[in-house]
Amino acid sequence: MTNEILYGSCVCGTVTYQVVAPFLRFAHCHCSRCRKATGSSHATNLYVVPSQFKWTSGQKSVVRYDLPTARSFANTFCRSCGSPLPHHTRSGKEVVVPAGSLDDEPSLKPQADIFWGSRAPWGCGGNALPQFAEYPPWWLASQPAVPADGPRPASSARR
Repeated sequence: MTNEILYGSCVCGTVTYQVVAPFLRFAHCHCSRCRKATGSSHATNLYVVPSQFKWTSGQKSVVRYDLPTARSFANTFCRSCGSPLPHHTRSGKEVVVPAGSLDDEPSLKPQADIFWGSRAPWGCGGNALPQFAEYPPWWLASQPAVPADGPRPASSARR
C-alpha cells in the first residue's frame, strides 16, 4: 500500500508520530545491541525515508542515545516512560521505527531475520523468514522493500 498511514506512540502517550508508506524494509534484528536496547531476543523495526515520518506530539520528550563505539547504532526513547521510539539514522537517510511502538498494524510483514548468528539461544525462532548472518544484499539498496524476485540469503561477510 503506497498511501498507508500508520500511527504510533509511547506507553504513556506523551509522544506520538505518524509514518507513511512506502516502507523500505521490515525486519527482526538479533544483534546484541538490539537485544540490549529492547530487553528482548530481537528488535523488530520498520524503515522509512525521513520525508515519510513526522512527530505529531511530544517531540521534546524524545531522548536519543548514540553509542559512541558504533558506526550507526542509536537508541531513542520517551523521557517519561522509557518506551522505544523512532529515530533518524546517523546518515539521515532513514528513520528506524520500532514496530512495537506502532498503534496500527502495517500491511507489510517482516521480511527477514538479520544478524541471526548473534541471536540469543533462548530467543524465539523457527519462523519461515529467510535468515542472514548480517545484512542481506538488498538491505542497503535505496529501493522500497525487497527486490522483485524476493530476498536472498547473504554470505557471512561483514559490512
